[in-house]
Amino acid sequence: MISLYLNLGLLLLGYASLWFVVSVIIKRNDVADIAWGLGYVGLCIYHYLSFPQHVTALIVYLLVSLWGIRLSVYIGMRNAGKTEDFRYRQWREEWGATFYWRSFLQVYVLQAFFLLVISTPIVMAAQSAAMDWHWSGPVGIGLWLFGFYWQVVGDYQLAQFLKRRKDRSEIMQTGLWKYSRHPNYFGEIVMWWAVFIVVLPLQYGIYAIASPVLITWLITSVSGVPMLERKYKGNAAFEAYKQKTPALFPYFRK
Repeated sequence: MISLYLNLGLLLLGYASLWFVVSVIIKRNDVADIAWGLGYVGLCIYHYLSFPQHVTALIVYLLVSLWGIRLSVYIGMRNAGKTEDFRYRQWREEWGATFYWRSFLQVYVLQAFFLLVISTPIVMAAQSAAMDWHWSGPVGIGLWLFGFYWQVVGDYQLAQFLKRRKDRSEIMQTGLWKYSRHPNYFGEIVMWWAVFIVVLPLQYGIYAIASPVLITWLITSVSGVPMLERKYKGNAAFEAYKQKTPALFPYFRK
């Protein structure tokens, strides 16, 4: 298992380095967001081609690949024709002369490390033996579809809102955004916990808990909710919205 993770680590380091070179050429570090989802798809393909398959593993590959492809296509279409995402643009300005090596280490190499840990359900599914029917399969798939709905519909509603709004200080507060300030992030967290439920009964399935724990921490405490909400600090409309709407877990108020 250790040697497998070492091989995957080297593979992902090469993958991260390739995207770093692309970012330098096109002068956009936000390509890292496109690379994020596609990295999981690549790992699913690698494990599918490298190890014996069983139904649970195929389910995991399918769920993770659908999430990764959808997310990368959505981000690519969202960023097309626009300037670099504000988070990466801010780092470009703050890092100055150290920008390139800090970008490589703090964006691409760090992302590769997170990708390696969060992909644990993929690895565990590939390394475990097949099992008989278990309730965790349909429950996990059902929960994943629920999370997928919240992410996809939330992203779509936000994209439509941004197209028609006239005032940049206006805040999205309708649709799923009426019940959660970040319904798309809520959906993503739910999906990764769902994948963990699918693999839990497998021989090494319990180790996959590292995946949803890490993605939950990243979204709630690091690069998800905190970074986006700092962008709207001081916005009166957002502060009022914040008082009545939870950050992640939906509250269906009357």
